[in-house]
Amino acid sequence: MTGRATGLAALASEGDCRLFFVLSKTLGTILVPTDLLIFAGIAGAILLGTRWAQLGRRLMVASLLLLAICGFSPLGNWLLYQLESRFPAWDAARGAPDGIVVLGGSIDADISAAHGVAVVRGAADRIVAAAALAHQYPNARIVFTGGSSNLIANGPREADYAAEIFERLGVPRERLTMERRSRNTEENAEFTKAIAAPKNGERWLLVTSAYHMPRSVGLFRKAGFAVEPYPVDWRVGNRADLLRFSAFALEGLQRTDLAMHEWIGLLAYRLTGKTSQLLPGPDPE
Repeated sequence: MTGRATGLAALASEGDCRLFFVLSKTLGTILVPTDLLIFAGIAGAILLGTRWAQLGRRLMVASLLLLAICGFSPLGNWLLYQLESRFPAWDAARGAPDGIVVLGGSIDADISAAHGVAVVRGAADRIVAAAALAHQYPNARIVFTGGSSNLIANGPREADYAAEIFERLGVPRERLTMERRSRNTEENAEFTKAIAAPKNGERWLLVTSAYHMPRSVGLFRKAGFAVEPYPVDWRVGNRADLLRFSAFALEGLQRTDLAMHEWIGLLAYRLTGKTSQLLPGPDPE
């Protein structure tokens, strides 16, 4: 009975993880400000032809005003700054690391497959910084973790193309370990720990975008993998940017969506017990 109970518990846990992943890819997309406000505006327009026309007009006006606030105001900068300033720059004075973990999120695997060459769409600093660290610390192990974040992932994975970019940047393929099964940051942490098998006393760097570092560190801690944050790919400068308005709405909307996606992820992981803090920082507790 014990074995059967353990098996049932494992299946239940796997089912919970699958449900969380599906919800994160659906609700997580719908709830970002731009999509949510556009849907609200469309709903308002539909209501104009019904007995709820007044509600429809209010929805349309509210969605337009809020889109303008998200697009032109410093809201996105403010939300990102709280995330990006959470961890300081890594202190190289402590000595050479034993390993370097690089989170995916830079390569578009589908477009790469279509053209037969690695295509970097964003957050290129993650790979560039990791390659620079690889040259600076030639004895450090390097693990790139990135599968596919698609809801149905039967195609190419980021890790299938990352080695090509690292080699172009002068990092030999034999120094690289590729983790290609992960679909989100939680699995990045779990699968990378299994591959790296860090020993007590080893020091591992975690390279990812500064805004993504709090959530990443929280999940690596939960997985029992102690890492030292190496933030890159900043989107906001100094505190003066907290008062800077955007000249183009698209820029402000992109920053606001990016920040809200991260804050929603932090809240979801905290509520489901996948992290021990809402906004992980340098101190574990």
